[in-house]
Amino acid sequence: MADNKETYHVPVLLKESVDGLDIKPNGIYVDVTFGGGGHSKEILRRLGKNGKLYSFDQDADAERNIIGDERFTFVRSNFRYLKNWMRYYGVEQIDGLLGDLGVSSHHFDDETRGFSFRFDAPLDMRMNKRAGATAADILNKYEEEQLADIFYLYGELKTARKIAACIVKARTVKSIETTQDMLNAVGHLFQREREKKEMAKLFQALRIEVNHEMEALKEMLLAATELIKPGGRLSVITYHSLEDRIVKNVMKAGNAEGKISQDFFGRIDTPFKAVNHKVIVPDMNEQQQNPRSRSAKLRIAEKILHTT
Repeated sequence: MADNKETYHVPVLLKESVDGLDIKPNGIYVDVTFGGGGHSKEILRRLGKNGKLYSFDQDADAERNIIGDERFTFVRSNFRYLKNWMRYYGVEQIDGLLGDLGVSSHHFDDETRGFSFRFDAPLDMRMNKRAGATAADILNKYEEEQLADIFYLYGELKTARKIAACIVKARTVKSIETTQDMLNAVGHLFQREREKKEMAKLFQALRIEVNHEMEALKEMLLAATELIKPGGRLSVITYHSLEDRIVKNVMKAGNAEGKISQDFFGRIDTPFKAVNHKVIVPDMNEQQQNPRSRSAKLRIAEKILHTT
């Protein structure tokens, strides 16, 4: 297939994230967030003829961007099943894994998917349109306390309880099915100067719940910890504090909670060592060209060879 349209998704921190993999020409790599294929193409450009790349994406739309290269395998799946799929393909160890955890610009710009409050669209928000509950299902079926917890934990909204109460009240009159229904129910709670920011947090919280993003991220990172061989790299781009905290904890302590364990000599027992001790962020030029990149943070870690 010819090169896809970059308008599907402009890759963030492209050079920095792929540089972080320190690619070996004949290595085996995984891109767990294929999307528009930008990062995958750059990995393939640096691989030799015997290298291999497996790229994951559960969104059927991403399949339009599949790369015609014998070194490339597209895996139509949620990346939480990384370990199972690698076993399926007979891969015991990989040389590196890249993840760009942000939602692609394609999803925000697709008026039919309900990811953005810019459009009056059905509240779907599923990355995998073939299965699972939609955002509308959650808004209309969850108990008020459940909704408040989601908005507070995943959206970090101080008015989470008020928002949940307004939604429960509104749905007794009319089912909440579209972005406009949502705005009608809770828009009055937000001050005009902060309305867009607060709505973005609210939609983020719903998206995370719909797609079980935090659970999937934890499962993928723990699988990556097992799969990456000593000297291999983990390169991950995050966009909000919740996912960044999980990535940071796994790289620092080997678990999502950040619980530190030490060996007999008092050394921190961790599978990784940080390559960049300070997060890498896009330069001003990239931020101006791609506003979506402004909240991006890149962390890179190398798998440690444990000796006894």
